[in-house]
Amino acid sequence: MPLATAIANSVHTLQGSFGAAPEVGVILGSGWAEAAAQMREVRTMPYAQLPAFRSTSVEGHAGEIAVGRIGAQRVAMLRGRTHTYEDGDCAGMAGAIRSLKSWGVRLLLQTNAAGSLRASMPPGSLMLITDHINAPQRSPLVGEPGNARFVDMGAAYDPELLAHARQLAQFHRLALAEGTYLWALGPQFETPAEIRMFAAWGADAVGMSTVPETILARHAGMRVLGLSLMTNMGAGLGFESLTHAATLQQAQASGSYAGQFLADLIASLADLPSLRP
Repeated sequence: MPLATAIANSVHTLQGSFGAAPEVGVILGSGWAEAAAQMREVRTMPYAQLPAFRSTSVEGHAGEIAVGRIGAQRVAMLRGRTHTYEDGDCAGMAGAIRSLKSWGVRLLLQTNAAGSLRASMPPGSLMLITDHINAPQRSPLVGEPGNARFVDMGAAYDPELLAHARQLAQFHRLALAEGTYLWALGPQFETPAEIRMFAAWGADAVGMSTVPETILARHAGMRVLGLSLMTNMGAGLGFESLTHAATLQQAQASGSYAGQFLADLIASLADLPSLRP
């Protein structure tokens, strides 16, 4: 099925099942699922019922959309994402993100689990993503027609939303670091030499997602905000062996803390004038 047809069919299904689109969409990464538990009036649908949404093979990703409210804010949560390392396609989330935009979602709030490159940001820390580095230099927009593919990434992470998240963290007296997230293709973890190189480039955290989705969302005209949960120190910066199981374990250990901030952030967006219908 052509992607445009799959998107149109997905939007029709979303509208028929959930009605008008929420203003806010969220991609839930590992460690952030606690926020979904705070949703009210929630209804879910598996990706399998939405032809533009790809299933994911990664443990810890449910593969469903949940629509409900946190506080006064309606939100659509994607519980799982497709990663480039699954099949080599960095445009795996194109159908889902473009469906959300076509449905009417205006803001994409991204979350992920990441490795820290800073001693001052140990496992369990939260980081506000202020910029990113596309280390593989791969783009989900390759092959897109027209001049819209030349997306300005100078302020990929929305300045107003960044300021709002900072203010919320200060209000709650929450330690919220800020920094640059680097996308590594994976699925293998990085070597100590690669981590040293990434730090020299100016990266503060490294992970295997988020950057392609940010590019897709900006191409679609959506505003983007990103948060990372540190689940480990980068290779050579700690003593533990890096495994996916250990990453999930640390994500679960920090999940209530991260999920609560995410829920508070989503609820607070209802008061943001620029997001009012």
